Amino acid sequence: MKNENLYNYTLQHADNCLILGQRLAEWCGHGPILEQDIAMTNISLDLIGQARMLYQYAAEIQGEGKSEDDLAYLRDAGGYRNVLLVEQPNGDFAHTIFRQFLFDTYSVNFYEALMESQDEQLAAIAAKSHKEALYHVKWSGDWVIRLGDGTEESQNRIKEAVSNLWSYAGELSNPNQTETKAMDEGYGIDMTILKEKRDIKIREVLIEATLEAPESTYAHEGGKDGRHTEHLGFILSDLQFLQRAYPGQEW
Repeated sequence: MKNENLYNYTLQHADNCLILGQRLAEWCGHGPILEQDIAMTNISLDLIGQARMLYQYAAEIQGEGKSEDDLAYLRDAGGYRNVLLVEQPNGDFAHTIFRQFLFDTYSVNFYEALMESQDEQLAAIAAKSHKEALYHVKWSGDWVIRLGDGTEESQNRIKEAVSNLWSYAGELSNPNQTETKAMDEGYGIDMTILKEKRDIKIREVLIEATLEAPESTYAHEGGKDGRHTEHLGFILSDLQFLQRAYPGQEW
């Protein structure tokens, strides 16, 4: 492989998009109202589209003749490098919204910075994906505000979501060895700057939503290194069923 770290870096972000896209797809036909059902399905498709572009590039870097289908559908759970946040169950609508908001505040800043990558292919993927991420973060941020500044019931539910998911937020912006090396080699991004921008956005939205950020700084970690919760296996059993039952299917 000509650049194993670039492969791992690309794969890591592809896995984030694929697993969160699959989670959101579970809402299809079950949204609280038709408009939001369609919105979540569209965001799911955007994420899966981003994953496909990244997998195609990862397969090219790998140079073993594999395709995006091989990388997405024929790896076991231990081979996935997504953060633990994206594999967390949907819960209720408020839970899904806050999980999405935590990811979107990361994603929009990640792609914005990645557009300056020295790797032309990553920069091109980021330029296309950033436009979608801008819409995603506006959608999820608006809903955090609506739920937090809404009824007593909606506020209680989003408060519970914040409490349950807060400890999964840190892994997104805490760099692992792959991300640190990627920044040193010029194709990765500075996660310190990303974290600063992300924290500002999160604080702004929580204040407008009349919500308080938990004081705890504890962060669940391990997903980027292949250590996952039990939830990922259940996601993959659905996601990979068709490819494993009928091998040779194409994206």
